Amino acid sequence: MFKRIILGLAGALLLWLLYEWVAFPDVSKLAKEPPRTTAFMDLRRKQLRDAGKDDALSYQWVPYGRISPSLRRAVLVAEDDQFYEHEGVDVDAMKEAFERDWKRKKITHGGSTITQQLAKNLYLSPSRNPLRKVREYFIARSLERHLTKKRILELYLNVVEMGERVYGAEAASQFYFHAPASALSPQQAALLAGCLPNPRVMNPGAPNKRLRSRQRMILSRMRRWGYLFEKEVLTEKKPPAEAAPPPAATTTETAAPPATETTDTDLTPEVPATETAPEPPPEPPPPVQTDTSTTTQPPPPSSP
Repeated sequence: MFKRIILGLAGALLLWLLYEWVAFPDVSKLAKEPPRTTAFMDLRRKQLRDAGKDDALSYQWVPYGRISPSLRRAVLVAEDDQFYEHEGVDVDAMKEAFERDWKRKKITHGGSTITQQLAKNLYLSPSRNPLRKVREYFIARSLERHLTKKRILELYLNVVEMGERVYGAEAASQFYFHAPASALSPQQAALLAGCLPNPRVMNPGAPNKRLRSRQRMILSRMRRWGYLFEKEVLTEKKPPAEAAPPPAATTTETAAPPATETTDTDLTPEVPATETAPEPPPEPPPPVQTDTSTTTQPPPPSSP
């Protein structure tokens, strides 16, 4: 009887793994194609239809360069200050979140990175089911394997919810400030980034005390080290590209020293015997001849 139970559980596990393998999303196409919709958008449309409401959402894709650097930095310092360092999952943050949840006997902190949040928005649901967290982990790792950090941040800023029926930086900027995402000021960017944990409660259109507090915190972080993180995101680690500059630098440096060494007088007395014959033809003849004449005269006075 016990063996049957074990075999049944093993069979169920294999079937689940097979389903996950077949249903696992192909994230590679996101490298060139922006998503038309997301799982979160589809879920919100369903909720609106079930409530008998219009299911229209505000979502407009814009490329990375048309999103204000202030917003990019604000989101990084607010949501994932280790974005450039991890490979999709911040193990330390997840451990801290698990310890807090264990003490409170309630799942409130996910310790999710921007990559994990993107995986959840694109393919999963807001559910805190442990199995959903497992899928989120593997999708996040897949995103990191197939996409650059810059592309992941671009996708996240375009699809993340920033208010009721508002998705992405461009839609939020137009809705709240009547301006394109490229024109956001640091204060406006900090306000949008501050609403991300719960945009329906912390409404950028009518900021409450909690959102204002987060805005001040984000602005303070941006002033301290927000620019450094933006620079790290833009400067991706590419071994071939970084390997090329050293040879060029060495060639230019080796070409410069000969001109300076020929002018140094300290080096000429040390190698007069070996280089007196070859030096006059290529280098300036007059200086070499005068140097040899002066060097040959001192030996007679020293001998007596």
